[in-house]
Amino acid sequence: MKTTNNRLAARIYKHRYLYLMVLPGFLTILIFHYFPMYGILIAFKDFNASKGIWGSEWVGFKYFTSFFHDPMAFRVLKNTLLLGLYTLLWSFPAPIILALLFNELKNKGFKKLVQTVSYFPHFISVVIVAGLLKEFTGRDGLFNKIVGFFGGDPIMFLLEPGYFRTIFISSGIWQGVGFGTIIYLAALSGIDPTLYDVAEVDGAGRWRKVLNVTWPSLKPTTIILLIFAVGGILGNDFQKIILLYSPETYEVADVIGSYVYRQGILGAQYEYTTAIGLFMSVISFSILFLTNWISRKVSETSLF
Repeated sequence: MKTTNNRLAARIYKHRYLYLMVLPGFLTILIFHYFPMYGILIAFKDFNASKGIWGSEWVGFKYFTSFFHDPMAFRVLKNTLLLGLYTLLWSFPAPIILALLFNELKNKGFKKLVQTVSYFPHFISVVIVAGLLKEFTGRDGLFNKIVGFFGGDPIMFLLEPGYFRTIFISSGIWQGVGFGTIIYLAALSGIDPTLYDVAEVDGAGRWRKVLNVTWPSLKPTTIILLIFAVGGILGNDFQKIILLYSPETYEVADVIGSYVYRQGILGAQYEYTTAIGLFMSVISFSILFLTNWISRKVSETSLF
């Protein structure tokens, strides 16, 4: 045992600078992600701030059952799932397609310029993005000017339930597609160029090269990122939803995150919303675990 400990200490000392680089990130996750999990107990208690978490009365699954009897539960669950599925369907393939297009560009200067421009929206605050969307979709905004140019009447886009999901998803694609290509481009950079030469000798055109050389090399990375994306399908960008939605669009825009915000932060129902958050976390983990299991069985690529 002593020999093992000495070896471990020697290994840590040898790589001490690497461990020091990792330490800030490790402490951040520990302090802001793991320590707050202690608060999960609130979901099972009738929380009283003066008594504290441990001193509050234990009520078991009271708030979980309250959520399932809430008339709003079905609506927010349906909206969360649908918005997550639509986002996955349209947003996930976008950076893959863009990365493949970047990979086909031969002019390196133009390629770097387009990549840099596509990264910019990722660094724009969600508050600014929401403000731009409100300006563009307003009665006198850019979109209505285009509608008016073709002879149409002004449309209050953000007050129409039929337009909300389209605006939300398309703005998300615009904001994240460029930055999302980084991982795929890194995977593409590892492809041996001789594979393309061999494929060309065999008579493969550009499309055949993509199918037979590029895509097989990109597939493992895509599967891993797809597992993460499916696992987070219930974690909608509720900050942007809160900034964009209104009572007129609650029917299609009200998701778990926005509902928890209204009931927990504005309504001070901490126990109730903690129970909802815990329930959704369990469901998300179950989806992640199931997706990972299916991926391991089908493609032999998985997270664990």
